[in-house]
Amino acid sequence: MSPSLLVLKSTHVDRITSSLSSSYLQSLMADVFALVSSSSVTPTSYIPQRIVFPTENHKALFMPSRICEMGTTMKVVSVPTNPGDLRGLPASTIVLDKNTGGVKAIVNARTLTALRNAAGSLLSTSLIGPSRPTHIVAFGAGQQILAHLDLHLKAFPSIQSCIIINRSMNQRFKDTISSLRSKHPDSSTVRTLQCLEWDATALASEEGASGAAADAVRRALSTASIVITATSSRMPLFPSSWVPSGAHVILIGSYTPEMKEVDKDLIMRAVSKDRADSKPRLLVDSIHACSQEAGELIDAGLEENQMVEIGKVVLERRQSGSTLEEQKRTEIRVESASNPDFSGPITMFKSVGVGLQDVAIACAVVDRAEELRSAGEDNLGILVDGYDTV
Repeated sequence: MSPSLLVLKSTHVDRITSSLSSSYLQSLMADVFALVSSSSVTPTSYIPQRIVFPTENHKALFMPSRICEMGTTMKVVSVPTNPGDLRGLPASTIVLDKNTGGVKAIVNARTLTALRNAAGSLLSTSLIGPSRPTHIVAFGAGQQILAHLDLHLKAFPSIQSCIIINRSMNQRFKDTISSLRSKHPDSSTVRTLQCLEWDATALASEEGASGAAADAVRRALSTASIVITATSSRMPLFPSSWVPSGAHVILIGSYTPEMKEVDKDLIMRAVSKDRADSKPRLLVDSIHACSQEAGELIDAGLEENQMVEIGKVVLERRQSGSTLEEQKRTEIRVESASNPDFSGPITMFKSVGVGLQDVAIACAVVDRAEELRSAGEDNLGILVDGYDTV
């Protein structure tokens, strides 16, 4: 048969990723982050500098990457230059054939970036976050928030409520709510989905934080086990003093030095040394990348030795012989609900994204599609026969 090309539309990708368990996705990202933090002399992966240039209405990004044991891909993403464009990020990933070097698949990647980020965040929760979280507060309402909430709800049956805070009840928010409810129809566990209109300008400081919206956000955060932020904000979304001790904070939105979703005080609560143990509380996906791109960490003046790569933790615990399920740690003590503390230690994960994550998730999707097609699901994907015929 002549070399063919498999095209996976967004509906195909959704069918495939819905069959991937949260534990599998965590393990996949654990492998990726272990590679990022590996000191192997022999190259096991390649992450060239991405290419960026402007088009009429977008900023186009071309991101090639390779994991020797998995495959070679290039993701193409178009970021709208108009802030009012809420149609999402058009994205596709091409996957190369290991034998021929030709393109063997084109994958719609609109949701894959969010999924691989969410899997990495879930891994951080499993490693240093609360073992039985009960309340999640999420800022933003796009694909990132949908993927993060979906995976955390799947992984932690202990979650009782989920509050989404967004600037308005726009269509994207409504779509996120609808998707979450369809993915989690089981009513045996109480999962409350709410929308609170939020203005970062008013909530950035104690002095400016007043009014019904601010009070609602403060109350929501006061019992949060996990806080997830996925916005493009250039100022802190809330004061550090609203986050209870023991919470796990996941920062996904910022990716430039100018962007910051939380204040310096909250960052310092994750790196303070006033404790007897030496367990990491601030994890990052890449120290090098975060030192240059993570606005919150740059604003806090963090040195590289104050950050710990999540891959380092994975490697250390693998060397100790523990499995992912066994890699839990002694948790930070959480004050009782009747007398909560809002100045003590928290845990935190900051991610700006690593290109190898794109390789892992795209190759996993294509491999799974090929398995399902071999098992008789011929309608999963569009096969272009003779695509690379000479």
